Amino acid sequence: MAMSCDHLCVVLVEPKGAGNIGSVARVMKNFGFGELRLVQPRASHLGAEARNMAVTAIDILERAKVYEDLALALADRNLALGTTRRFGKYREELLSPAEAGTTVATLAKTARAALVFGPEDTGLKTEDLDLCQYCVTIPTHPELPSMNLAQAVAVCLYEASLRFAAPVEDKARGKRPALGKNLEAMFVQMRQVLLEVGFLNPQNPEHLLRAFRRMFARQGLSEHEVQILRGLWDKIAWLHRGKNRS
Repeated sequence: MAMSCDHLCVVLVEPKGAGNIGSVARVMKNFGFGELRLVQPRASHLGAEARNMAVTAIDILERAKVYEDLALALADRNLALGTTRRFGKYREELLSPAEAGTTVATLAKTARAALVFGPEDTGLKTEDLDLCQYCVTIPTHPELPSMNLAQAVAVCLYEASLRFAAPVEDKARGKRPALGKNLEAMFVQMRQVLLEVGFLNPQNPEHLLRAFRRMFARQGLSEHEVQILRGLWDKIAWLHRGKNRS
């Protein structure tokens, strides 16, 4: 069941409870995962409360890295899966924890992944989910749909650990998925160019951009494909600027 922490890390965005952070560390160690990342934590992950809840997983707390924003936390990841209990616009095609585990395990030879969890009271924002290629939801009873943070992490890591323990076909076939930082740089360039040529509505450019994000997420862009797309945006911008000069 054990696996290298390089393959899958857990990212907590603005966690508010030190006890929850410690409990997450313990759950991670239960299932053989070792890399914890914290984005603007609202509580200390090194204090007594977190350490008491971590029990023998204090080493995970001590190694945890803290980031200023989610984009930085995902910069070196090829795949990010954001968890949500809310449905609706921009939160479609949700994976179950089992499907998420299969997705991560299938790409383990070529991709480093992240499971992203939001604040205990509000969950991930749509802007956070924009940085993730997939959305994951845990089916729960409608009387109490939200789960404790550490419990949600436990469910997702349990399913992932099962898939890593069993042989999984590598569907990527050696294809190197793009890093998060390179994907985001491409989307920034894409946004600028499509605004410049008038394709995007300047009042709400994110509407269509999120559709593009979902399309590209389903495809699973490689580093080479990202470079091809960046060349395309460069060419479109060059042609548009040349047309305006003539």
